[in-house]
Amino acid sequence: MHQDVRYMNMAIELARAGSGQTSPNPLVGAVIVKNGAVVGMGAHLKAGQPHAEIHALQMAGDQAKDATLYVTLEPCCHFGRTPPCTEAIMRAGISRVVVAVSDPNPRVVGGGIEKLRAAGLEVISGVEEERAKQLNEVFFHYIQTRRPFVTLKTASTLDGKLATHTGQSKWITGEAARREVHELRRRHDAILVGSGTVLADDPELTARMNGKPWRKQPVRVVLDRRLRTPLTARVVTDDSAETWILTTSESSEQKRQALTEKGATVIAVEGELTVVKVLEVLGERGITSLIVEGGSEINGAFLQAKAFQKFISYMSMKLIGGKEAPPIFGGKGISDIGDALHLIQTELEPIDHQDIRITGYPQWK
Repeated sequence: MHQDVRYMNMAIELARAGSGQTSPNPLVGAVIVKNGAVVGMGAHLKAGQPHAEIHALQMAGDQAKDATLYVTLEPCCHFGRTPPCTEAIMRAGISRVVVAVSDPNPRVVGGGIEKLRAAGLEVISGVEEERAKQLNEVFFHYIQTRRPFVTLKTASTLDGKLATHTGQSKWITGEAARREVHELRRRHDAILVGSGTVLADDPELTARMNGKPWRKQPVRVVLDRRLRTPLTARVVTDDSAETWILTTSESSEQKRQALTEKGATVIAVEGELTVVKVLEVLGERGITSLIVEGGSEINGAFLQAKAFQKFISYMSMKLIGGKEAPPIFGGKGISDIGDALHLIQTELEPIDHQDIRITGYPQWK
């Protein structure tokens, strides 16, 4: 069992290397071991490309016969963009398969494990299961709800302010924290802000490294009920990433057309533009993960709707004070202290002696 845990952790780290590249597919790593030596390894790198098991089998070659395969997610047993991995595993002569967690995809759900067992292979599941689930928290959430996994990210002072009362917010956190945020953006399918953030900051909303944009960019999503986004805003004029502007069907048709001509995708929603409706629309369009970087009101709306699955707060060692300085969460907030949102699995880590990163998962009542 100790060896199984060791090699499964190796597979998990291999899988993690593909973070931000595999959507809408999960992160998967595979390791093949024979006579106590690693003879093959692989990771899934991009949707449509070979799965982790295939990469590992190709590396192992003839040594795969009678070897043990460690894989972080149950092998697929259906035809999709690629053939089923179970067939390749059986053809290669693998005799034992160790799986971290079952695949929640309705097209698999235990079918891969059953097929391998029916073919006479020894299959063990549940090794490092919790680590494997957390690795694919986005995939598991999306496949089960058809809505994106939402990470709500904030950057504030120690007293919970997003900006001064005059609206100044650059820069509350230091360079190291800002670099982390660009890496977070790269790992998500989309970034969401409100029109107020676009008007106040005119942000690029791109994922950058050393000032240069990554090749793969998240979709920029702007919630804009009244279509206040200027035609000159960088999210409209900068074509380095897609921009989707979500509005209501009652907004100006003329402004919608003007934004469309500039290259933005304008999505008009019937009725009220609620957080739940926004997530439904994004899920239908294949957005599996979303990072919310809005202002006080947007954050408050997501809190009120109980609509985020992860919370990341960057807090600087600064104090602003003042009633008029915007807090992290706007709106009415929680009325009864007994109903306050609790975060679980929390982690607190200092960043470059200037800021603190707090990560946690909401425990909704």
